[in-house]
Amino acid sequence: MDSLGIVESRSIAAGALLSDIMVKAAAVTLIRAGTICSGRYLIQVAGDRDSVATAVAAAQGAGYALAGSYTLSNISPQVVNALKRGMPVKGHGAMGVVECRTVSSGIVAADGAVKRADVQLVRIVTGNGINGKSYFVVTGDLASVEASVASARESLGKKLVEAVVIPSPDPSVINTWMIRS
Repeated sequence: MDSLGIVESRSIAAGALLSDIMVKAAAVTLIRAGTICSGRYLIQVAGDRDSVATAVAAAQGAGYALAGSYTLSNISPQVVNALKRGMPVKGHGAMGVVECRTVSSGIVAADGAVKRADVQLVRIVTGNGINGKSYFVVTGDLASVEASVASARESLGKKLVEAVVIPSPDPSVINTWMIRS
């Protein structure tokens, strides 16, 4: 997958229509289309950059209220894997947790954060059960986690709820973030 398109609709009904518009506008693969909390609808499409950009632009131009829309080129494989199933925590060190106001902005910030520093993306939680917000967790050495979280803070701006760095988390805290099959 070269690029990921993300559209977060403020309406479930509009989201269903937008997903159809997007897949008909360009040769993209529909990765996810479904509801998230607060009555929003999240759409993710994959494909080459031009096709994904065309699909996202079609959604943007459809006249419906969006909470966010993005085209991510050269998306990090860590982000793709975390969106699919999460990642097990490897090793110890520092941990960063970044909480975002929307799902779409959280995915974009996570992609930038893992590209900015040598960190492991442990988890992305997208919308359900947390009032339409999202958060992601990174681990690594302290300097890398601090750089990664700083990148997320900068990219999120007003869409940031809170971001913290835990320099040396207790193992029991790390274990709560472990992905269980």
